[in-house]
Amino acid sequence: MDLFLSLSELTLAFLVLCAVFAGVVKGAVGFAMPLILMSGLSAVVPVPVALAGLMVPSLVMNLWQALRGGVGALSLTARTHWRLVALVLVFIALSGQLVLAVPERVLTLMIGVPIALYATSQLLGWRLRIAPAYRRRAELGTGVMAGFFGGFSGIWGPPIVAYLVALDTPKAEQVRTQGLLYGLASCALVLTHLRTGVANVETLTFSAMLLVPAAAGMAMGLWLQDRMDQDRFRQATLVFLLLAGLNLVRRGIM
Repeated sequence: MDLFLSLSELTLAFLVLCAVFAGVVKGAVGFAMPLILMSGLSAVVPVPVALAGLMVPSLVMNLWQALRGGVGALSLTARTHWRLVALVLVFIALSGQLVLAVPERVLTLMIGVPIALYATSQLLGWRLRIAPAYRRRAELGTGVMAGFFGGFSGIWGPPIVAYLVALDTPKAEQVRTQGLLYGLASCALVLTHLRTGVANVETLTFSAMLLVPAAAGMAMGLWLQDRMDQDRFRQATLVFLLLAGLNLVRRGIM
């Protein structure tokens, strides 16, 4: 309980607002909840606590997102992207063991710079498309990068979103795929950090406290998503992808 006693009412209000905002963005475009929560929480609590804090909301919101289209649609998505899922889970487990020993700064810049450049180029009109002949290689690179970085920081979304956008994935399929991948990745993250000690009774209780405001935000975001057509959804996704990349660059520099 020392964690809760150390937080002021103003700090708790800030954390609730962060969770609501993260939920809105997650519902609207299907990703960025861990990135927003990690950025907000780490401003007022230690980074390992922030990493644990995003676990429960991320897990529950991703399950909600993955199952929104029904079990049948989710099963088809799982069969389509099983290699990507497996790679992400394996590399989360591997890199998570190093979270307390390796500086995050270089990795943050390594992923933030290319993601920001990619999103900028897409918004300016250059369209990257992955040809069928290169899909397996792109899937391999995406799974390794997303899983390796996700084990360190709990943030695995940007590489996966960039990959799905480059495949011209339809809105409903893209959101469902993200929910499946991020949901399983969230499970792997929790299991990994139960072993490292980052996730424990105190930090997971702190994380559960953020679940209700995150769910309220998610409901609002889903309402917005349902009112966006494919082009507007793609543009909104790229804007938040750009912001995610720039935020990672900021973290790496500062």
